[in-house]
Amino acid sequence: MRLDKFLKVSRLIKRRTLAKQVADQGRVTVNDKTAKASSVVKVGDVLAIRFGQKVVTARVEMLKENVRKEETTNLYTILKEERLEKVEPEFIDDED
Repeated sequence: MRLDKFLKVSRLIKRRTLAKQVADQGRVTVNDKTAKASSVVKVGDVLAIRFGQKVVTARVEMLKENVRKEETTNLYTILKEERLEKVEPEFIDDED
C-alpha cells in the first residue's frame, strides 16, 4: 500500500493530500529511510512522522483498504512519541 494512503486510512494524518505533502517534504521515514508519498508500506515497517515539534514512531500491524474509524488503531502500534527540543540561536558576543 502507498505510504500516503496508509497514513490517511489509519488516520495518522486526516487527509491524503496532506499526507502526500508531509511525505514529500521529507518529514516521514520508513525503516529509517526518508520516504516519498508513493513508497510502499508493508506490515512490520516502522514509520516516523514529524509533526512540528513532535515525532511519532509507529509500527504497521495490518494493511486494509477501508477501515471504520473505531478500528483504525488496529492498523498500527505507537512505539514512541517524542518532543523535539527547540534549538535556541547562539548569540555572538562582540565585546571581546
